[in-house]
Amino acid sequence: MSARAQLVHVVDDDVAVRDALRWLLEGEGLDVRTHASAEEFLAKMGADRAGCAIVDLRMPGMSGLELQETLARRRVPLPLVFITAHGDVPLAVMAMRRGAVDFVEKPFADQQLVDAVWRALEARTRGSGAANEPAIVRARASGLSHREREVLAGVVDGRSSKAIAAGLGIATKTVEAHRARIMAKLGAPSLAGLVRLVVQHDLLGDPHP
Repeated sequence: MSARAQLVHVVDDDVAVRDALRWLLEGEGLDVRTHASAEEFLAKMGADRAGCAIVDLRMPGMSGLELQETLARRRVPLPLVFITAHGDVPLAVMAMRRGAVDFVEKPFADQQLVDAVWRALEARTRGSGAANEPAIVRARASGLSHREREVLAGVVDGRSSKAIAAGLGIATKTVEAHRARIMAKLGAPSLAGLVRLVVQHDLLGDPHP
């Protein structure tokens, strides 16, 4: 990383969240700028397009997804990390398919958010350093059973364990057991991490061997 502090924008309508994230990220040595809305962020961004942004998915006025779309239209390659509620997982998956680096669910641990921010900051410079990651992840995914891939598809769609169980005709506890094994096999520490692996590496795009 450069000796100059890395820049992180925080876009959230909740002042308490903005202040908490500023305190947390400045403790990591990062340069933090906060914005009360997507509109305010766009107005202040100007020519300085460095760093990354943490964006609340649901905000009054322009939503996080709309902000992502606006940045794409303006050809601003700013890595985004979304903050979401549990019920917003399908929207978060959509955001990742459109290029977001990660998402974190509320309530989240400080380290989970910090890790996501560093992934976003490194996204532009990762280059060939991550060349082997897709092969490693796909090799792990090849060890999933047909049933585990069915459960994984339901998880990525944002369905609850109960809904997945009803759709597959199995017990909810069985779905939860499958989900735990899937996360262990893929090395995913959280739901967000699991979805990130699936979306970034298109793990459900190919039929099971």
